[in-house]
Amino acid sequence: MSKGRNVGRVAVQSSALFLCDMQEKFRRTIQFYPQVIEVARRMLEAANILQMPVIVTEQYPKGLGHTVTELKVDKCPIFPKTQFSMLVPAVESHLKALPKVKSVILCGIETQACVLQTVFDLLDKDYDVHVVADAVSSRSMVDRMFALQRIKDAGGFITTSESVLLMLCRDAASPHFKEIQKLINEPAPDSGLLSQRIDEGTPV
Repeated sequence: MSKGRNVGRVAVQSSALFLCDMQEKFRRTIQFYPQVIEVARRMLEAANILQMPVIVTEQYPKGLGHTVTELKVDKCPIFPKTQFSMLVPAVESHLKALPKVKSVILCGIETQACVLQTVFDLLDKDYDVHVVADAVSSRSMVDRMFALQRIKDAGGFITTSESVLLMLCRDAASPHFKEIQKLINEPAPDSGLLSQRIDEGTPV
């Protein structure tokens, strides 16, 4: 029997949440940062409810500060870095200790830099990568939009927070569905994804 097409499903038992460089210093420069933080907060809360692994990185925290206080990551493994990709040796070692993880759900900044390079490195290592479009951003909306297109072209999956959360639940009969439903009862805040017309090149 031929192998089925990879359509980008995610499952709790084989997925991890990555939070990339969502630090205090970027508050004044990242487009729609409060909205992106709120979506990432929902994703983190869901990961905790579903008992999924979470990996957090911080880019040069000595100069750029630590993860924003809205994201309660004190119980998560946090890896400082200077390279753009999240896949520093310490993160790779941590992933090796999670052999069931085949898919990464990725949130963070900046889309055209650390997020994009993380996607490439994960794809090179045969992970499925699901970038939450309403939980990533950049200083420039042009960079954000074209980076999302580049990720899609490379083989990453572009999704939204509500879509991926419902896919993780799979069934309204799931024991965690009511808790997850509370996170999405209020639609995700607008983060400017449709500020450009779709027929003019918006990749989502």
